[in-house]
Amino acid sequence: MEEGNMQSTVFNPVQLHLLQMFSRMNSEEELREVKQVLSEYYRKKVEKHANELWDKLNLTQEKLNDMASIHERLPYQ
Repeated sequence: MEEGNMQSTVFNPVQLHLLQMFSRMNSEEELREVKQVLSEYYRKKVEKHANELWDKLNLTQEKLNDMASIHERLPYQ
C-alpha cells in the first residue's frame, strides 16, 4: 500500500470508552446483555422525543386517524 493512501480512524471519547469496556467482555451472554441495555436506552430516548413532539403538535388519536386516511398523490413528471 502506498504511504499516501493510508487512512487512520480517530475515535471520540465515547467510542474509546466503549472499546475499552468491550475489550473486557468474554461471552456472548455479556454481549446480549449490553445490546439489551443499549436498546432500552435508545428506546426510552425515542419515546421521550415522540411524547414531546406529540405535545408540541397538540396531537390526538383522532388527528392521527384523520391523517392516516388522507391519500395524497404526487403529480407524475
